[in-house]
Amino acid sequence: MIDSIRWDAGLIRRYDKAGPRYTSYPTALQFHEGIQPSDMLQALSESRSAARDLSLYVHVPFCANICYYCACNKVITKDRSRAVPYLQALYREIELVSEHVGAGQSVEQLHLGGGTPTFLSHGQMRGLISKIRQHFALHDDDDGDYSIEIDPREADWSTMGMLREVGFNRVSFGVQDIDPAVQRAVNRLQSLEQTQAIMDAARALEYRSINIDLIYGLPKQSPASFARTVEAIIDLHPDRLSIFNYAHMPERFLPQRRIMSADLPIAGAKLAMLENSVRQLTDAGYRYIGMDHFALPDDSLSLAQEGGELQRNFQGYTTHGHCDLIGLGVSSISQVGDLFCQNTSDIKAYQHLLGEGRLATMRGLISGDEDRLRRAVIAQLICHFNLRFADIESRFGIVFRDVFADVWPALQQMHTDGLVCLSEQSIEVLPAGRLLIRSICMLFDAYQQPVDSGRFSRII
Repeated sequence: MIDSIRWDAGLIRRYDKAGPRYTSYPTALQFHEGIQPSDMLQALSESRSAARDLSLYVHVPFCANICYYCACNKVITKDRSRAVPYLQALYREIELVSEHVGAGQSVEQLHLGGGTPTFLSHGQMRGLISKIRQHFALHDDDDGDYSIEIDPREADWSTMGMLREVGFNRVSFGVQDIDPAVQRAVNRLQSLEQTQAIMDAARALEYRSINIDLIYGLPKQSPASFARTVEAIIDLHPDRLSIFNYAHMPERFLPQRRIMSADLPIAGAKLAMLENSVRQLTDAGYRYIGMDHFALPDDSLSLAQEGGELQRNFQGYTTHGHCDLIGLGVSSISQVGDLFCQNTSDIKAYQHLLGEGRLATMRGLISGDEDRLRRAVIAQLICHFNLRFADIESRFGIVFRDVFADVWPALQQMHTDGLVCLSEQSIEVLPAGRLLIRSICMLFDAYQQPVDSGRFSRII
């Protein structure tokens, strides 16, 4: 079974290390300041000539309240007027970028993230989507995958109706944990009834898919309490669930300094939370997609993985990895052809640059031949848990064993340990290795250095 997992605590202890989540390869840690707006415009011109379909990501950075665990690029404010100059800059970016996009380049995927996108008023949200439709070729027939992240505390039935009306058909709800003690410890008080009400609205309004995010390893959590959270969420029957490992990095993320280290569960308790969650979800019929993600068998992610078509990009697991990704808004990342580029993470600088009619591209990289090769290997493993060497050899004109001779001993050790089945023809990730797929992929990462460990979360 593609979704089978075998829990092996010994292997987890041995291979649980810090590493990238591989929403890109190379990762954003390799971005440098040698990338300019002109590089983005050149990449867009090539995309237009090739008539490649598009995926749009729009970052709305505002939140009315701070969640102590959060590591997102955000602005905490209750002043809703702060959105006005930001939207003006965002509109200008939409205009500038769209001048280099062809009318026939269909937007197959749209995602609004943050922050809290529903920080925007109904009028502002309608205006933003109208602006995007004015400048990009969005679907009018509900065929596109158009999603938005929702804080159930910032939405109601009218909000969900408005979002459905302007074209959203997928929604992701942040929940994290339903235990009041945990919620108080992370400053996110949110009742299960609030989440239930918004889910009821989404179903009544015929949203195509509902995702719920949970986090294990938060302060005041225990294996028993988190099991109750998972059970309650299973009862809500979302189409997808994401269960993330909380990475406590207070030296990098200031809000996390408000979390008492003594309140964090010990390593053994965190392992128990994940083990319980895997069992609960698989018993409930969810498939393990990979990298903390679960989905029902009839969800598009499950079907894509089963059909060998699942992909991964900066929006996570996706069925639209073939699209060029254009990131709009502060800190947003684009992947257009071989170019990765990121806007400035400083909202004032972002608004200033767009106010002067300049793109806010600040850093990135252009992938080379070796990057493309290693990206293909990592993507195949992380999406499908298997790799046929002949497929890579014919695609890139290489001899796999020769190119990756340096990692062969480590692969053989993983074979001996039962993470993978290694043969002369392929790598098959075994059920005991699927939770540790990041560790396997790291073997093929030419940029991985020991000093990077402080920049990434641990696998488990």
